Amino acid sequence: MTVQARSGRGRPSIYDVATLAGVSHQTVSRVINGHANVRDSTRARVVRAMEEIDYTPSPAARALATSRSRRIGVIVDGPMYYGPSSTLWGVEDAAREAGYSVASVAAAYNAPHNFSTAYEHLRAQEVDALCVIAPRYTRADLGAADLPTIFVGAEPQEGAVAAAVDQYAGALLAVDHLLELGHRQIVHVAGLQDWADGRVRTRAYADRMAEVGQTPYVVFGDWRADFGYELGQRLDFPGHASAIFAGNDQMALGLLHAFHERGIRVPQDISIVAFDDIPEARHFFPPLTTVRQDFHALGTLAVRALIKKLEGEADTHTEMIAPKLMIRESTAPPK
Repeated sequence: MTVQARSGRGRPSIYDVATLAGVSHQTVSRVINGHANVRDSTRARVVRAMEEIDYTPSPAARALATSRSRRIGVIVDGPMYYGPSSTLWGVEDAAREAGYSVASVAAAYNAPHNFSTAYEHLRAQEVDALCVIAPRYTRADLGAADLPTIFVGAEPQEGAVAAAVDQYAGALLAVDHLLELGHRQIVHVAGLQDWADGRVRTRAYADRMAEVGQTPYVVFGDWRADFGYELGQRLDFPGHASAIFAGNDQMALGLLHAFHERGIRVPQDISIVAFDDIPEARHFFPPLTTVRQDFHALGTLAVRALIKKLEGEADTHTEMIAPKLMIRESTAPPK
């Protein structure tokens, strides 16, 4: 049987495959997208038809057959810190490999209704699903969102699919490293507590300090290197502490700068461990001991979980990635 392409001399379409295989175009779509609810004999017939007319499914054909745009919407927290921006990069790479495009929009936390505005902007672009890389937002902020959604954050969202680096375990790695070196007076320079990451790291620090019989001492920061620098310039800081657990690498960088100016040596006078392992961390002076988060892997995990949800395979749980401690020259036993 010979089938002429509907477009005359153009490339074969999904409808040409369906005609040749004697099935509906919806069945061809299910075969293309790997659905399990297709009989083996039907699947084989469709594949033979595709081969016979040299049909290669394009993203547009997939969208036509499935009534999907094959586009993932991403809402990113307004301040594009290293973590959210690197996670977005991972999302874009993984989506592209899976045949999806990405439409992203930043949502400023302090702007009234900005989150819902960002959501409506993406809905107008007919995205199939939503990825929320916004550590300060929760499921409640979405209101009546009617799209498959995944949250990228540090704490599970009730009734939602989520992906996260295990922040609690990562903070314990940092604190335990200092304890194993012999430090007991450890200050935590915490990140913003309206971020899930900041809350969880602070909680892990406080829990571990209580377990070893030490009083937690927390200074609340805002993630910025400038905050670390200003804190490090205070004559009464770090007091009697022999070590600091900084909530992220940027604040640690500011501390290193200030301590250098004050003649406080790292790690001879005080040890510093931080969190994130930004690419520059190994070039700080001294090179920074820090907890590595694989943000690119986090973005990839989020996309894979979201596509599973689109295909009806996902349940509501949190996919976790293990962090890793990178030991460098900014930590040493106390004098």
